[in-house]
Amino acid sequence: MQGPHPFEVEAAHNLTTRLWERAARPGGTDILRYPTNGGWAGLSWGELGERVLAAAAGLIALGIEPGDRVALMSATRVEWTIADLAILSAGAVTVPIYETSSTEQCRWILQDSGAKAAIAGTADQAETLGTAREGARGGSGEKSGARSEACQLGEVFVIDDGGLDALAEHASGSHRDQVADRAAAPRQSDLATIIYTSGTTGKPKGCMLTHGNLLWSVRQSEGSMPQLLGPEACTLLFLPLAHALARFLQFLCLSSGVPMGYARSLKTVAEDVASFHPTFLLTAPRVFEKVFNTAQRKASGPKAKVFDFAVRTSQQWVLQGRRGPVMRVKHAVADKLVYTKLRHALGGRLTHCVSGSAPLAPHLIAFFQAAGITVLEGYGLTETAAPVTGNTPERMRIGTVGPPLPGVEIKIAGDGEILLRGGNVFAGYYHNEAATRETFTDDGWLRTGDIGELDDEGFLRITGRKKELIVTAGGKNVAPAVLEERLKEHRLVSQALVVGDERPFIGCLITLEPDELAAFAAQRGLSGSVAELAQSDAVQAEIAKAVEHANAAVSRAESIRQWRVLGRDFTIDHGEMTPSLKIRRNIISEHFADEIESLYRR
Repeated sequence: MQGPHPFEVEAAHNLTTRLWERAARPGGTDILRYPTNGGWAGLSWGELGERVLAAAAGLIALGIEPGDRVALMSATRVEWTIADLAILSAGAVTVPIYETSSTEQCRWILQDSGAKAAIAGTADQAETLGTAREGARGGSGEKSGARSEACQLGEVFVIDDGGLDALAEHASGSHRDQVADRAAAPRQSDLATIIYTSGTTGKPKGCMLTHGNLLWSVRQSEGSMPQLLGPEACTLLFLPLAHALARFLQFLCLSSGVPMGYARSLKTVAEDVASFHPTFLLTAPRVFEKVFNTAQRKASGPKAKVFDFAVRTSQQWVLQGRRGPVMRVKHAVADKLVYTKLRHALGGRLTHCVSGSAPLAPHLIAFFQAAGITVLEGYGLTETAAPVTGNTPERMRIGTVGPPLPGVEIKIAGDGEILLRGGNVFAGYYHNEAATRETFTDDGWLRTGDIGELDDEGFLRITGRKKELIVTAGGKNVAPAVLEERLKEHRLVSQALVVGDERPFIGCLITLEPDELAAFAAQRGLSGSVAELAQSDAVQAEIAKAVEHANAAVSRAESIRQWRVLGRDFTIDHGEMTPSLKIRRNIISEHFADEIESLYRR
């Protein structure tokens, strides 16, 4: 299946071209808006250009050369975009790092990328980078796969401490004069960013995205969804800009001239949406769930029946397509009593939401769409500079992730795996030719690791995952092997199964090693069956230590929040282990479905 003919990407453009074209024009409205005490402040194109110019000149003064890597570790904020554009305008390559990344993860990324400088949002993040840098220099060496260029990492500039201004102070007039040439020099085949994504072996892999990859995705989306990007459009960013999807949206808005606001934090998103009044949002399924659950929780007493009526009406209106006279009256009543309040809580101007990273329940889509907020689900990968398919306002089908974007080709392999081709497909994994070869077929198709099917009209439906990566309801990719292997380092742990796909957080089922358990019990004068000992305070305390050890290797978003110690081990006889003693995830999940559900009960 192939999407429509692709929209053209200007041959001479790179990711900063339109910034500098617009920054040269006097006046204009704000393109970036950020929260201040009691309101929102903004940067015009010219002001943004000056901030980027100053920081880019500072990087050049530091000795950053074209193609050098610069790490960027920060929460989503206006300075993230300024720093990203400055790195690119200096001809360098941005290496984003999640703000929640552990020291161990940062160490690997710094080692693998060979970043020469870093920008951090806070002092704590700078400390994490500093500790990771010293660890890389301390000779963890060949054992951890360290590379000598990791030791080139220099100063870490802290945004909260005026780091971007300090960076600019390094520059002279001659450095500023170099920025224009540096910014114009990158071709579309040149590397723009290395985004590290979780791998099944535990070590993040660096996805190399070129200027052309991201620009190609931007142009196809501009052409496919002009309704979202009109003259009155604006959006609020709150997803991590270290993620490919939010980063893509950043460049889409900059290219289209759509103003972007930056939420204060994930905790304040509801308040920020209400005061910013966005027309569209990019979000994850977990946000829809929170909005719905909050509304449902507030609808107590007699209001509960009214809310339930609105939910039933939305399903009839959207999922069943019932639009007769009686149904229109019901919808009008539900709108007055419930839907209007929802729209008001979301700022009053919101008309579209784009949802990705994990499937969204149909009843949630129906509820929002009955309230006049069209929910568009899509599908993409870091390796494809984000989107490859997407429902659009004119062409959508609930339960699918939409048809392919213009120029994207999709093929379903014999085993059901989704294969892709297009101008957005990445250049490979940095310093990992073997993994790059494995991710492409012999004839050049990208293996997604996802299982899916195309319907007769070209809409793609995701039916499963070939690879074992878990995607939480919040859109976080989690490699279970990292946690499972570290858990099994504890002597009491026999096996571990990490769960959390499409769930709000990561959970885990843990089994005990019988011989070690017997010895542990004898040392402490404990008695009882395996099931009884599993629930003892002493065993639970030891398993808590094992979980803490496992969590130390990952970010907070990837960490185990709840776990259950089972009363028996996984066995070959029960079909839960292969003859080579590999766990069978699907079988275990079926056998212990109740235990898994108990992890998520409130």
